[in-house]
Amino acid sequence: MSASGVAAAAPASGTAAPVTGDDTILELRNLEKSYGSVLALKPSSLAFRRGEIHAIVGENGAGKSTLIKLLTGVIPRSGGDVLWNGQSVGLANPQEAIDHGINAVHQEVVLCRHLSVAANIFLGDETVKFGLLQKREMTRAAQKILDDMGFQLPAGVELGSLTIGQQQLVATARASLRGTQFLIFDEPTAYLTRQEAAQLFALIRRLKGEGVTIIYISHRMEEVFELADRVSVFRDGTLVGTRNIAETNDNELVAMMINRSIDQIYHKEHIPFGDVLLETRHLSGKGFEDVSLTIRRGEIVGLYGLIGAGRSEFALSVFGRNPKTSGEMLWKGQPIAISNERTAIGLGIALAPESRRDQGLNLNLPIGLNLNLPIYDRLTRGLVISGREEARRADQQIRDLSIKTPSRKSLASSMSGGNQQKIVIGKWLNHGADLFIFDEPTVGVDVGTKAEIYRLFAKLLKDGAGILLISSYLPEVYELADTLHVFRAGHLVGSNGFRGASHEEVLAEAIGV
Repeated sequence: MSASGVAAAAPASGTAAPVTGDDTILELRNLEKSYGSVLALKPSSLAFRRGEIHAIVGENGAGKSTLIKLLTGVIPRSGGDVLWNGQSVGLANPQEAIDHGINAVHQEVVLCRHLSVAANIFLGDETVKFGLLQKREMTRAAQKILDDMGFQLPAGVELGSLTIGQQQLVATARASLRGTQFLIFDEPTAYLTRQEAAQLFALIRRLKGEGVTIIYISHRMEEVFELADRVSVFRDGTLVGTRNIAETNDNELVAMMINRSIDQIYHKEHIPFGDVLLETRHLSGKGFEDVSLTIRRGEIVGLYGLIGAGRSEFALSVFGRNPKTSGEMLWKGQPIAISNERTAIGLGIALAPESRRDQGLNLNLPIGLNLNLPIYDRLTRGLVISGREEARRADQQIRDLSIKTPSRKSLASSMSGGNQQKIVIGKWLNHGADLFIFDEPTVGVDVGTKAEIYRLFAKLLKDGAGILLISSYLPEVYELADTLHVFRAGHLVGSNGFRGASHEEVLAEAIGV
């Protein structure tokens, strides 16, 4: 996936290799953004070529999101200049950016879930005759657009009925239609299946062939090396440097991002296994059938498979959210019926769910309150909550998990994706558990935060817990799981010890080839 060879010499911090001539579509000259005395983006100079795929990588808080907001007119710059086709532009608001041909597809879909797919694609540019909205005509046109793009999606259904990944493809279709010459993708595959990602990559390559400049932001290095022509690295608000993709490798990029090698990311410690915590025997339920497995203290049991294969459904049944239909569960050797989440929590089972924003957090509440939600019964004396103990517990998790926030009183919605994931994990650490279920724990999380989460896993295992790890990212479960189970179409179709099968063999089990 990544290219080998000698890396190019690093340009000076805050600069990139100059691009001159007619191939430059957008150029940044000492662009910066400050909030008071805090520099979110230090003076950065970078030129983007017409018809190139230019990857942007860096940890959460590195300055990537600030750059997107500046280029799309969401926030004003504090200094520097932006040149579009050689002419200085203000980009004072989103409409000005769109008028120039600059558009973005964000990680979190910002469309109207209650409207149809077609209505979302043509939002603001509807077909109207004699004052009447031409819904059928718009649906036919939208369906043709989706088909031409290779997206296997129905144009007439309500957007909210689609998966998050499918909604992401609709957002991509909408953005690419609006006279776009410069299109920014922010973690576009976080919720896509392999098939959907392949459809997206085909569209990106087609747009490149049509002369559209693509900015591709991703934490997944294999995607960067598969798609990009060049890659720029940001760290702590600073542009560290730019590389031609053929002249670098993932080790160099990770070292530029976080000042440590990729070998230090997948923190795997071999910890002696203890007693069996959970055993399922021929367990069946909504979305899965006949699953038998065990999880021991000190063990990471990984579940891999394509989205919809039954992994998450199995975990939700173990957690009591969905009832089992047959089979049995044993908890610490004793048969147990887990009929609801309260029972699971009482036994010592914790779940960090797949969608942290929808299922794991109260975004409009402070970080401290989110962290303490499972333990307020312990913080209450009579009818009064102990403010001192409430603050102590929250601050401890903020400190131990390195949650980057000015205060426990900051809203969870103001945090980056990586910090939001730490809050979800932190609230269950506050509560304590014997079995931790982590469903897609590193989606949209940078490599530095991944390393912190993996080290947290090791600490939990040393303390005697077991972990059920569900991930669509094969390198993650492959490198971390002591036992790796593969799901396909609701069934457990393969089980392997640590690195007991190759990537190709595991993927073949998941796909069924």
